[in-house]
Amino acid sequence: MSYPGYPPTGYPPFPGYPPAGQESSFPPSVPPGQGFGVPPGGAGFSGYPQPPSQSYGGGPAQVPLPGGFPGGQMPSQYPGGQPTYPSQPATVTQGTHGTIRPAANFDAMRDAEILRKAMKGFGTDEQAIVDVVANRSNDQRQKIKAAFKTSYGKDLIKDLKSELSGNMEELILALFMPPTYYDAWSLRKAMQGAGTQERVLIEILCTRTNQEIREIVRCYQSEFGRDLEKDIRSDTSGHFERLLVSMCQGNRDENQSINHQMAQEDAQRLYQAGEGRLGTDESCFNMILATRSFPQLRATMEAYSRMANRDLLSSVSREFSGYVESGLKTILQCALNRPAFFAERLYCAMKGAGTDDSTLVRIVVTRSEIDLVQIKQMFAQMYQKTLGTMIAGDTSGDYRRLLLAIVGQ
Repeated sequence: MSYPGYPPTGYPPFPGYPPAGQESSFPPSVPPGQGFGVPPGGAGFSGYPQPPSQSYGGGPAQVPLPGGFPGGQMPSQYPGGQPTYPSQPATVTQGTHGTIRPAANFDAMRDAEILRKAMKGFGTDEQAIVDVVANRSNDQRQKIKAAFKTSYGKDLIKDLKSELSGNMEELILALFMPPTYYDAWSLRKAMQGAGTQERVLIEILCTRTNQEIREIVRCYQSEFGRDLEKDIRSDTSGHFERLLVSMCQGNRDENQSINHQMAQEDAQRLYQAGEGRLGTDESCFNMILATRSFPQLRATMEAYSRMANRDLLSSVSREFSGYVESGLKTILQCALNRPAFFAERLYCAMKGAGTDDSTLVRIVVTRSEIDLVQIKQMFAQMYQKTLGTMIAGDTSGDYRRLLLAIVGQ
């Protein structure tokens, strides 16, 4: 797939994304077996919010969420003490629902004119920019960019860059990149220069669909003239490298039907590769977690819980460490509830001192037309506060205004 005119004129190679050497603090430092929504004591399978067995991207339907954590208690790493979950399950709209939808009566030339006026003369009308950018789909933003060049003979991105700076600039640039290019760009940045942003590699490669991954691989080659798999091999090592290379193939089974016999057999194999032996057979975990469909993995996790009297997430914590542990757990979390995974990533980007703005921007932008509605719902359920409230408390100025407009606050 080609992206004419990319890398776009006006973008520096990787404007401030993420600052060199600044590693995300995700996941937070918690005792073994308690990360990623796993309740203390390792009894965590039922603790991670689980969606119904429908696939993501299906038709909208009102479905109940499960009752919550064992004994109605939330894990200790959640803020606000130990509040109980509501006795009646909440409902969540299942399916593909972003907070940004294509604008009706869209006129690219008119929007280009609004942006031109907002940047003309002294000062910048940031509110006018926010009003346009936050209320158009990515496809519509590409049309605005083309209309701007047609009408004024100037590059919209260059003009925006000259008017903006810091986090606001990074957010605007991200919104104007085509989604596949943005993912490829983020991966390239994560491996460029000294050090590697492993959390970015995990977040993108372990959560995207087969089609998305294949398009990212093609875009990475066409736009940066590099082979993504080779870059991963040169920047990572060991079992983490093998997991990411597996993810790069975009060959996960996407059949939505569940083979319960296979789930039982896989659960047994995983137990024998980990808890049931001295040492760990890492290749067995890699093979099953890299190839099985998400619904199939969910069934395997249920079978494992029944058989081992321990959930698979906590077993992975006991058997692995470092980035391969994070990658394997990310796959399992996406099998359980992809919006809950992104909700936790957002929370960790903002909790404590300082904000991981690059992660905040990347998730809000990449999920804004896919499942940000569900992410917001899971965020409120998991942390007893809204995503908008936390963003408002952690950001400021036009950057905050645009983020809140995107999340629909």
